[in-house]
Amino acid sequence: MNASVRLSLASLRAHRRRFAGTFLAVFLGVAFLAGTLVMGDTLRASFDSLFGNATSGTDAVVRSADAITTPGEAQGVRQPVDTALVRKLEAVPGVAAAAPNIQGAGQLVGANGKPIGGQGPPTLAGNWITDPELNPYRLAEGRAPRASGEVVVNRGAAEKGGLHLGDTTTLRTPDPVRVTIVGLATFGGEDGMAQVTFTGMTRSDAEKYLTARPGQAASIQVRAAPGVSQRDLVDRLTPVLPKGVEAITGQESAQENTDAISARFLSVFTALLLVFSGVALLVATFSIHNTFAIVVAQRTRENALLRALGAARRQVTASTLAEATVVAVTASAAGLAGGIGIAAGLQALFPAIGFPFPDGNLVIGALSLLLPLAVGIVVCVASALMPAVRAGRTAPLAALRETSVDTSGASRTRAVTGAGLLALAVSLTLTGVLLSPSLWLAGGGAALALAAFVVLGPVASTTAVRLLGAPLDRLRGVTGGLARRNALRSPKRTAATASALMIGVAVVSLFTVFGASLKATMDQTVSRSFAGDVAVSTPSFGAGGSGLSPALAPAVQRLPDVETAVGLGRGVAEVDGRGRALTVTDPAALARTFDLGDVQGDLRTLGTDGIAITRKEADRQDLTLGATTRLTFTDGSTKPFTVRALYDQSELAGDYVITRAAWAPHRTQDADTLVAVTFRDGVSTADGRAAVEKVAAHYGNPDVQTRSEYAQSSAGGIDMMLTLVYALLALAVVIALLGIANTLTLAVHERTRELGLLRAVGQTRAQLRAMVRWESVLVAAFGTAGGLGLGAFLGWVLVKASDGASDSAFAFALPPARLAVVALVGLTAGALAGLRPARRAARMDVLRAIATE
Repeated sequence: MNASVRLSLASLRAHRRRFAGTFLAVFLGVAFLAGTLVMGDTLRASFDSLFGNATSGTDAVVRSADAITTPGEAQGVRQPVDTALVRKLEAVPGVAAAAPNIQGAGQLVGANGKPIGGQGPPTLAGNWITDPELNPYRLAEGRAPRASGEVVVNRGAAEKGGLHLGDTTTLRTPDPVRVTIVGLATFGGEDGMAQVTFTGMTRSDAEKYLTARPGQAASIQVRAAPGVSQRDLVDRLTPVLPKGVEAITGQESAQENTDAISARFLSVFTALLLVFSGVALLVATFSIHNTFAIVVAQRTRENALLRALGAARRQVTASTLAEATVVAVTASAAGLAGGIGIAAGLQALFPAIGFPFPDGNLVIGALSLLLPLAVGIVVCVASALMPAVRAGRTAPLAALRETSVDTSGASRTRAVTGAGLLALAVSLTLTGVLLSPSLWLAGGGAALALAAFVVLGPVASTTAVRLLGAPLDRLRGVTGGLARRNALRSPKRTAATASALMIGVAVVSLFTVFGASLKATMDQTVSRSFAGDVAVSTPSFGAGGSGLSPALAPAVQRLPDVETAVGLGRGVAEVDGRGRALTVTDPAALARTFDLGDVQGDLRTLGTDGIAITRKEADRQDLTLGATTRLTFTDGSTKPFTVRALYDQSELAGDYVITRAAWAPHRTQDADTLVAVTFRDGVSTADGRAAVEKVAAHYGNPDVQTRSEYAQSSAGGIDMMLTLVYALLALAVVIALLGIANTLTLAVHERTRELGLLRAVGQTRAQLRAMVRWESVLVAAFGTAGGLGLGAFLGWVLVKASDGASDSAFAFALPPARLAVVALVGLTAGALAGLRPARRAARMDVLRAIATE
């Protein structure tokens, strides 16, 4: 063992408390990263096993070969297959059994009258396949449905809705159907497929409620005879399949299902966690760098003596890096163990919060171990690199100095560099969001803005702390004045300490501003586009929910209180070869209830071969009024449509509008996503709403809301997102607090003699504690103020970049109440971070403190 390593280990043993904060910062960052990776691996393996077990008896799946995929959707919509094909497949040598799989949307209503699920994962209904090997669901209790109106539901949905065997409830298909639960089922041994709900019906009921016409199925499940492999079975089936129909192996189907879950949830969720792991590690970087910078500054005389005794620069540098490496390796190794514990805890926690985590052991891949370990070591050592180089540059004569003056914060070079970075950041950002919309330019400008804030921190800290601490002189007297002067003593140290908290607060503020802007955008969209008095909708998100019965709007229209009731349905088709979402409605009623802006042409003349398009989409497709475009539907038919109207607004009405008569020949399971209602003159909102609610009660009791209520409910998922974001960012704030506490602890150690003298001249323990606490609050206030400013700026950039990158008009909104809460939390956190250093300072022995060198 060389002298540098021995010296490093001896220093660590002698001053292990100094690196406690660094150890915890690395530990927390690595634990979060490792936990995220292990949890992602475990979820993927669990779902892979789940689908594999559930579909183990299905050797081939016969389905439509083509799918129409609209923008923003991972999976497309496929044409149904003819159930008459089942008999033809059963005659193929090597086929043991074949069964149609009829599937559509079906949402159960729970015992409390509220719909079950629909907040993201789909609510499915289908025929109960009688062959137990071809059916992915297994009966756990009760029996299979035999008569019309009898159903089997997955056990997880029944428990969530408070339903039991023998109960009668409503199934929205979307037309309400009264059903009796005769069986409870499991999926691959679990109570359900994550939060997806499933209702199994008789085949005749499934054809009646889930398809446009009898004899259609989403796919056909095929089981091979003994000795026939899945690939051989597909090869035998392919020659007998009609044009446009394909066969894939059961393994390929299971993998597609796993990939769909991964694309829809796992990848997004894991990526989100990895982003916050990166934020936590970035915050940790500042805390670690600051700790080593302070330690090196405190060892100036020690390092100078080593240099005077013959130690080379590289030996002093190596000694400091060796300390960082030891801390990095031990903290990262501990973080790996902590990460595995986090993943195990989440595996147990998920079922408690309503997300069934599939059973199975934790899957710990090599990457999930090596990557966090490497990242933890690199972050820690890299953070200590500059302080280590600074330690190696210590001159031998520094051993004769009593103190050194820190003027780095007031460096003119730093000020010029920071100002240049800030000017470049503003230029890039304004170019990327205003002049030439580009997410890359806006993102580059945002990154440079962060760098500029870090560089300018020491320059701005002096002025900022003077302003923020000015009230302390009046409120706390001498104690407050001393706290302010201590924070001003080392501008670079104050800025470095505050930078960690600044980043955490900036990210919190960024998402707060973006969330408020999304809600303002939704409110603006509804206010601008929706001219109705009430909206009828179902609480659903993404692919969830069954929608509304198309019969609801005509039933509401017949009320004497109602002027217009229009339902907005959804269809899909390829428009000149590109998958597009269609709004299926009564165009004339749509124009009376929604503000479509300037309309060119006549919406009343669409008929069965006309289409209305927004001007923006028409420009993209090079279409003009009277032009013809070809629509290809999921049933494989292609038909020319004439552009008979162009309109401006598209937020709620969509970009393409056709009539119900035009959609009827191509529909599968018809449903409305919204029914907009306008009352006659003289009818109050309360009276009209009550009348609509009575009618809606016969159609599954969907929500009837005013315009403002509809806007709020449409943005309801944003608050859920912000809650998750705040919970995840709490880790970054905790790491930042550890950095503040560690810096103050080291500062207290550094100022031991000074504090002893203050106590000797009459300062009380309470005054000393208050002085240290207020210093912590000032540092936190500086970081919080900078974080709020940076976060608000980045939020504006994100909103404007989103506005330029999408067709929707985003509204920018600053939520003062929420940002005030963020500021209060930051200041409170600073006060809490100063408690332990303040208590330690107050416990010093006065005489020993004065005698300290």
